[in-house]
Amino acid sequence: MAEIKVREKELGITYGRITEEGLARMRARIGVPYYPERYNEEATKDGIRHFVNSIGDRNPLFRDENYALKTRFGGIVAPPIFLYGVCAPQGMDGLPGVHAFYCACEWEWLQYIRRNDTMTCVDMLTDMEEKQGKMGGTQFLQHGMVTYRNQRNELVGKCHRMTMRVDRKEAAQRGKYSDIKTYKYTDEEMEAIYRAYDDELANIRGRNPRYWEDVKVGDVIKPIPKGPLSMTDMQAFYAGFGIPGWGITEAHGIRLSFMRKHPAWATRSESGSLEPMADVHSGDDVAAAIGVPQAYDLGVQRFSWLGSMMTNWIGDDGFLKKLSAQARLFNLFGDTQWMSGKVTKKYKEGKECAVDFEIWCDNQRGERTTTGEATVWLPSKEEGRLPLDD
Repeated sequence: MAEIKVREKELGITYGRITEEGLARMRARIGVPYYPERYNEEATKDGIRHFVNSIGDRNPLFRDENYALKTRFGGIVAPPIFLYGVCAPQGMDGLPGVHAFYCACEWEWLQYIRRNDTMTCVDMLTDMEEKQGKMGGTQFLQHGMVTYRNQRNELVGKCHRMTMRVDRKEAAQRGKYSDIKTYKYTDEEMEAIYRAYDDELANIRGRNPRYWEDVKVGDVIKPIPKGPLSMTDMQAFYAGFGIPGWGITEAHGIRLSFMRKHPAWATRSESGSLEPMADVHSGDDVAAAIGVPQAYDLGVQRFSWLGSMMTNWIGDDGFLKKLSAQARLFNLFGDTQWMSGKVTKKYKEGKECAVDFEIWCDNQRGERTTTGEATVWLPSKEEGRLPLDD
């Protein structure tokens, strides 16, 4: 930690404070629409493939043209969670130098995302909620709503996003997570991860319909790993997900111009050049300077993994209707998340044959890092195809 403390002086991080003036400016934005820059504006074959690669999703419906031609879609489609790759949920605006942790989401989808659909999105801050946390003391939870429409002006999906704003200096001084050490895996543990990845691929439901009548309350999704988290995983995620305007996927003059315009979002490398504050997701020293002992994942990344788990389970003839998730603990470099879920309810609403899930992630230490819920629509032996297909 000594080296990190020395580097902290050189990082040039802005330690902003939560002030009444800053909160007043934020509250003035409530209800004002914002049109964020899009990354995957169009759901192209390449864009879809890059996105699913970025989250380790091997479902052939999203990547194999020959396979997808034989499905009811007649070609490749995008997974519902692809909307994260259209435009990133906001929540970092305002309160310069106060850190933003994207910590929870509540998704609902209303349409399929078909190849070459063109997407637009609108974001809006809806509320500010004061919280008390062990990490940063007085914190503020920003609520917002992002809506996505296609070229036919159909509402495709909407996401209630939640971002916790935390005083960086306070979090660093409190050191809530300072005792966490890099996990060292045994050969046996790594072999178990390799086998689980093989099982994940083998258990993708695909074109074998999972009928509503065959599902029982208490059914469990076999645990699926994501990890151990590495720098390569983060680079792959940025390549498919994008996050335009963060200075992550823009280079040279484009990135440096952004850094100079938003100095509270900048830090400095050992060479003295400007780097984005998003380096908390790739550099241990930057993460430690805000109270996290190592580089860590993004909330949108982890929530996307849960979306992938659900689309693998429902098969090509199902539909992911809702997904909500809350990040409870950090997922650090070297950590492995084991995702799973359990059926809690099955019911019919009109022609909709629905199944509700409890979903979660546990890390290799046995800690529950993520909790959530999901609702899926499944084909029925009695009702036939989904209402969306009528």
